[in-house]
Amino acid sequence: MEKTLVERAGIPFEGVSTGQLRVANPLKLVRNLGRMATGVRQSLAIVERFQPDVCFVTGGYVCGPVVVACWRRKTPVLIYLPDMSPGYAIRMLSKLATRVAVSFPEVAHWFGGEEPTGKAVVTGYPVRRELVEAAHDRSGARRRLAAALHTSFDEMDGARLPLLLIWGGSSGARVINRATWGALPELLQQSQVVHIVGTRDWPLYEAWAAEHPLPMQVRHRYHPLAYLHEEMPLALAAADLSVARAGASTLGEFPVARLPSILAPLHSVNQMDNAQALAGRGGAVIIEDSDLASHLAPTVAQLLSEPERLRTMEATLAQMARPDAAARIAEEIVKLAKSHDSKLP
Repeated sequence: MEKTLVERAGIPFEGVSTGQLRVANPLKLVRNLGRMATGVRQSLAIVERFQPDVCFVTGGYVCGPVVVACWRRKTPVLIYLPDMSPGYAIRMLSKLATRVAVSFPEVAHWFGGEEPTGKAVVTGYPVRRELVEAAHDRSGARRRLAAALHTSFDEMDGARLPLLLIWGGSSGARVINRATWGALPELLQQSQVVHIVGTRDWPLYEAWAAEHPLPMQVRHRYHPLAYLHEEMPLALAAADLSVARAGASTLGEFPVARLPSILAPLHSVNQMDNAQALAGRGGAVIIEDSDLASHLAPTVAQLLSEPERLRTMEATLAQMARPDAAARIAEEIVKLAKSHDSKLP
């Protein structure tokens, strides 16, 4: 997926071999060690050719060979940790890094505290400029999203009907998809739904839709999509409420968009810490996967029936927003580059 997105943005892409080292199967560990060694050799060749002044990575075992290669060539490394807690790979790679940028001060203790005592620097979570701009005008974002999707959004009794954005990350989330389809008759009575199903589950949606036609009076309120590219910032800015996983992007995008959410975190990838960071401040509600099918519709109904609560959630999220996070990370990158090459302006 990353290769497709990078090339879509017109940026040169080079892949390297890598493998996860924290595995139980010893044969897979040996195989992954071999891939990692190959990746380090590939990365060393790329570094020799490219001659970087600084290396910027966002963590995970896929970055391992590149970080090792840059460390061996004494190139400064900046790791950005978007989540509230680091995984095994980032904890290991941070030992080779010069700095670790984090979204919130509570994360700094993982890296010895904030600089100059430790390696951490608090930058916030970077979001797309398009989202920052769209978030200033929710009504305008709503109109632009409707135009981009070649549709229109309903009103009820002269007032606009709430817009519910449901998505499960870049590849979709089957548990969220199935719970949504089960709850649609209730959801569409009080909201219109933009549902990003994901390309993986799109055939499941087509099969479900063929067997479960929605009532004529509400079917136009349901807007299923396989994926959103450029329109995603508009969707985040236009929505009144979201149902989502708790990936790292929620820590940056939901506060900037002032978007209250119902989060169903994946436990296997540290998403619960992210969900609790938002829910603990009052900006989100958490529902476990096992409860999603039965709790989704009543939780949405309760939140949409309490506009004051939604406004309080929005205000809480706005206080967490760091729309300048990308610029702060860029400043750290430039700082490290200058420390590596004093000839830089």
